[in-house]
Amino acid sequence: MSDVDFLVERRHLKSSRARWRMLAFVISGLAVIGAGWLALGKQELGDHTAHVARIDIKGVITGDKQTLDVIKRVKDSKAKAALVVIDSPGGTVTGSDALYQALRDLTKTMPVVAVVDGTAASGGYIAALSADQIIARRTAIVGSIGVLFQYPNVVKLLDTLGVKFEGVKSSPLKAAPNPVELTTPEAQAALEAVVMDTFGWFKELVQERRHLSDDELKAVSDGRIYTGKQGLALRLVDRLGDDRDAISWLEQEKGLDKGLKIRRYKPERDLDRFGLLKGLAGLSEWMGLGGMGSLLRQLDNQSEAVVLDGLLVLWHPEASHH
Repeated sequence: MSDVDFLVERRHLKSSRARWRMLAFVISGLAVIGAGWLALGKQELGDHTAHVARIDIKGVITGDKQTLDVIKRVKDSKAKAALVVIDSPGGTVTGSDALYQALRDLTKTMPVVAVVDGTAASGGYIAALSADQIIARRTAIVGSIGVLFQYPNVVKLLDTLGVKFEGVKSSPLKAAPNPVELTTPEAQAALEAVVMDTFGWFKELVQERRHLSDDELKAVSDGRIYTGKQGLALRLVDRLGDDRDAISWLEQEKGLDKGLKIRRYKPERDLDRFGLLKGLAGLSEWMGLGGMGSLLRQLDNQSEAVVLDGLLVLWHPEASHH
């Protein structure tokens, strides 16, 4: 075979290989999309048959749209009851309020029971307050009824570095507190007024939902945390138990049909809704595009950055020392 024939044959093989790779890419992509649509169809079919909806509230609460959308999907489904499983230290005040309001709205259409699976502190406890019944594990953490506003102050560090910030404000309380200047007594008083106003709202919520007297409320609203067993004695929870006890309560007290399947509702991510990122990552790696596959897997595993700004209803052992 001449060199020319060899080069032509090699080019032909490369072209054929490229076509097969492209065909495999298209077929695999269609298969991933088809599987996604099939999974979505099963989900929608499940939404229109009787079941118990499970909603997981985990991590820091921000009132994100995905979680609120989950609650709306449950409300629009054929669920006969909702099981809200909470493991959260809290989050922002507005986010916790939005979550509470969405869950309270859900209780208008079906019975809702909250199960404290690990922690329901601060904003996590606000979420639990929305339910018709609060069930907690004996060793769970509940409470931390209080409001926090934290801000850094780097004035001494800047003095050491010889750096000074200058600015013009329309009034002394504009942009206060500011990490690059000392907090004045007036600014401190203004912040305390905001914190105490929100704290009053939190306490009213606890008193109204848990039917506590003024003395009972005062005993539990100093910011401390309690175990589930302690919370039961203080009337912060209704009983000790887990998911099974929650279902039993729904069957006995709310007339829920026995044997209904529990369907977990999860937040949807745009591309991950059909598993596209994971599927394309595997396809890219199979085609020898390791770098692209790695990038797609990072995107698939990437969680949205949580930025906490403003008033917080949040409990964390480290935060409590600052």
